[in-house]
Amino acid sequence: MSEISTKPYLIRAIHQWCSDQGLTPYLSVVVDHRTLVPRQFVQDGQIVLNVSTDATQSLVMGNEMIAFQARFGGVAQNISLPVDNVSAIYARENGHGMAFEIGAGSFEEEADAGLDLEPGLPETSASVEADAEPNPPKGGGRSHLKLVK
Repeated sequence: MSEISTKPYLIRAIHQWCSDQGLTPYLSVVVDHRTLVPRQFVQDGQIVLNVSTDATQSLVMGNEMIAFQARFGGVAQNISLPVDNVSAIYARENGHGMAFEIGAGSFEEEADAGLDLEPGLPETSASVEADAEPNPPKGGGRSHLKLVK
């Protein structure tokens, strides 16, 4: 019997903690061919998503995939991401959360193989509504993320 990863359980736990504290949970995700996100908001092969209950509909945080619907620029989009591609989950307001190692087969290997993961991206990211931010918030504060292997 294969061992089940603790990563999806930790992601759900930090999400629940953020919600209980009135904080906004953000997911940082490495984008590859398995990741269904609006490509125009991908920067440097990553996207940061607001996964609060106010910003998402039909949020399902499974052991293999995370799926939900969110608005980007006022347009509802279906989002699907492999749990393996989540590099961090943290609270927007204070940066507390957890970071994860991304295993083999992620964006770096695909980029080396010459796959075009970001077709037609603009030079700068488009503005989006508050419910789906393309980049982590800028701030001078220290990160409180713990790397989990």
